[in-house]
Amino acid sequence: MSAYSISATVPLDNAAQLEETLRHIGATRYHSLHPFHKLLHGGKLNKGQVQAWALNRYYYQSTIPIKDAVVISRFRDRATRQEWRHRIEDHDGDTGAEGGIERWRKLTEGLGLDSAYVESTEGILPATRFAVEAYVHFVRDRTPLEAIASSLTELFAPNLHEERISGMLKYYDFVNPDIMSYFSRRLTQAPRDAGFALDYVKQHATTPAERRAVCNALIFKTNVLWVQLDALYHAYVDGHVPPGAFVPAK
Repeated sequence: MSAYSISATVPLDNAAQLEETLRHIGATRYHSLHPFHKLLHGGKLNKGQVQAWALNRYYYQSTIPIKDAVVISRFRDRATRQEWRHRIEDHDGDTGAEGGIERWRKLTEGLGLDSAYVESTEGILPATRFAVEAYVHFVRDRTPLEAIASSLTELFAPNLHEERISGMLKYYDFVNPDIMSYFSRRLTQAPRDAGFALDYVKQHATTPAERRAVCNALIFKTNVLWVQLDALYHAYVDGHVPPGAFVPAK
């Protein structure tokens, strides 16, 4: 594999080989492996560094329903649009129902960040904005099959959420179960979403070339997630905060 694609020698002659390759990509490239997450979940960050992570991640979370609306727009098939639509409701919420964005805002508030500042996204890192916007452009510009395939990081999310919940509650006295509700809710939502997407690509990627495109779409998405943590590490662990970005209180 390269940083952007799987090797041409990887066999992708059927759906079983496709799934095997997708799971290998997750096992070797998912951002659970990033050093920043090891620090976060192991209690090695200070409150300001955790705030920086939550602030930057808010931009990703708040953009997901925009991304999903773009995915829906790619499909003439009504059944696919209906299936995908609940993802927007999961994040945006509905009348009288709290969504993922609200739960993430609860996390940032619980960490002591001003909600207006968080929602303005003025303090996020440039790399965060570039990576998230690249994701929206990807689902807009690539094939509908690749757009769905890029969501397959959800296959690997539940284990990460479990690790995050247990680690952060154990090590940080400024974290409590209430502000971690985003992650507990995703323990049931992510497997449902990932199951549909996996079944979809296995059914609709019918040639080795299409299966390769599916795998490379997942690699692209792992890069979107990974580079955001690279930027956080560089800024808030190594101490190279770019001009205008969030600076934690001393």
